Amino acid sequence: MKAKATVKLKFPSARQLEMVLTSLKPETSTPSSHRARITLKKDDKLLVLTAEANDTVALRASLNAYLRWINSILKVLEVLEAP
Repeated sequence: MKAKATVKLKFPSARQLEMVLTSLKPETSTPSSHRARITLKKDDKLLVLTAEANDTVALRASLNAYLRWINSILKVLEVLEAP
């Protein structure tokens, strides 16, 4: 792997972090591309997303996809938790 990036996202609650991890687990176990690999780890209330790719284009595409998915999951949780 030639390109690598680590993103740390802080969550307001451990529950939200668990929901995001559970939702994204299938994506990390069977990657959609052989050009990039993503790992997700939990560190207290932080989600540590590490991306490794063969090139910067694949790295950017993978990061964008995961960050959009995380954002979508959080928006769904926000709607579900609204009174």
